[in-house]
Amino acid sequence: MENSQKMVKHPSRGYLFAKRVTDIVLSVIALILLSPVFLVIWLLDSFGDNKGPVFFKQTRIGMHHRPFKIYKFRSMVVNADEILHQDPELYQKYVANNYKLEPEEDPRITRLGRILRKTSLDEIPQFINILKGEMSLIGPRPVVKEEVKIYGDRADKFLSVKPGAMGLWQASGRSNIGYPERCDLELSYVDHASYWYDCRILFKNLISIFKSTGAY
Repeated sequence: MENSQKMVKHPSRGYLFAKRVTDIVLSVIALILLSPVFLVIWLLDSFGDNKGPVFFKQTRIGMHHRPFKIYKFRSMVVNADEILHQDPELYQKYVANNYKLEPEEDPRITRLGRILRKTSLDEIPQFINILKGEMSLIGPRPVVKEEVKIYGDRADKFLSVKPGAMGLWQASGRSNIGYPERCDLELSYVDHASYWYDCRILFKNLISIFKSTGAY
């Protein structure tokens, strides 16, 4: 544990200040400009088979091991986690596949949800997490408690920075890149984090979103 602590890089105060200001400004602008999207998805979630809450909230592990609720537009049926755990074989496949399932074999995803995931529109509510200070625009992707164990004695380093809505893993291929390679990518960001590096990752993520690279 002591060795892993020594490996943690401490970003400068100037970088952290600039990063936080950027997060706040961009989050406010995004939430205002994208408010029509919230309205449309709320209307779509009010009728038919997709009827249910607009937001999906899930506990993720944030900076310094602090848990928080991540927000997404709901892309799954209500009680999706219960449905997954009712099928032990499917759940084991989900875990073995880096906590993902192919859309065509995932019984939890709605028709609207497939569109939201493919276009990454389901991630828009995370601007709320960013505004609250639980996440940053750029950083390692926040994981569930079970995934933290994969990082082993490097977990403290991984959680030494705020998780991000966009990160090096997503820019490099997203769901096409599984563990343990994903660990190395996320930790590489921790080692090289800077304001201009964040800008480069943002640009690469926008390209990946446009191409729908690894989105499901």
